[in-house]
Amino acid sequence: MLRGRLLAVAGSLLLGAAALTPAEQGNSRVAPPPQLEMANSPTLPAAFVEGFDYLLAAQYPNGGWPHYFPLRADYSRHITFNDDAMVHVMEVLRDAAAGKAPYAFVDSPRRARAADAVSRGVKLMLAAQIRVQGRLTAWCAQHDEVTLEPRKARTYEHPSLSGRESVGVASFLISIPDPDAAVVAAVDAAVAWLREVRLEGLRVDDRPDPALPGGFDRVVVRDPAAPPIWARFYEIGTNRPIFSGRNSVVRYDMAEIEHERRVNYSWYGSWAAPLLDGEYPEWKRTHQER
Repeated sequence: MLRGRLLAVAGSLLLGAAALTPAEQGNSRVAPPPQLEMANSPTLPAAFVEGFDYLLAAQYPNGGWPHYFPLRADYSRHITFNDDAMVHVMEVLRDAAAGKAPYAFVDSPRRARAADAVSRGVKLMLAAQIRVQGRLTAWCAQHDEVTLEPRKARTYEHPSLSGRESVGVASFLISIPDPDAAVVAAVDAAVAWLREVRLEGLRVDDRPDPALPGGFDRVVVRDPAAPPIWARFYEIGTNRPIFSGRNSVVRYDMAEIEHERRVNYSWYGSWAAPLLDGEYPEWKRTHQER
């Protein structure tokens, strides 16, 4: 997630918003940046600026960001929405461009570059949104850096429509103060797709099993009272949830992949609930009142 050099030079200020691993994020989609007093640190502003310039340099001309920079000859070259990597970077740049705390010390030329980077990033988000039979749907966790087609990453992360990463992209688009028609259409389409693919009457349980590594298994059980959940990945064209182990074989049932991948990856979650229940309805009301 643009991690190695960024963490070394930007320190904790960027750690809060641009370089969190899923474990560090916990259940929060967006981690607020820590409110640091830059004047009290003689070294942090310089380290931040180096990291900030690194983020700007890592952006592709088309507006996307890779999983890793400098570029490598593997899947890390792909434009990466996975784990909200690109969204977190754009949040940092957006807030810095606006002079929001704790980024008020960022100079005017860098603010202008950040604003341009965010603008290009938004255009990339709109261009990468996947059409299925002519209809806008959602986003893959990673897209080809040239063609923008959905791409595979790790062996168990296949080209697909993402029930998690699409939430982060849509939420970022909602944050745009004066959205144009293309942004509105993208958000409306993503929300319609998320509503269509929500899974009802299912619950994911961690079931004790002393015979298994870690002493438990992760299972899906039927529960009519369970709130909606979403699969991490959906097959493009069918909207069937898909799962995969390290052997890279696509399965349609989480129980059919190996225990290690079953319990150590987020195959299901309630990611879209805050967007559908709160953010989106409020955004629509605000947008319609203008």
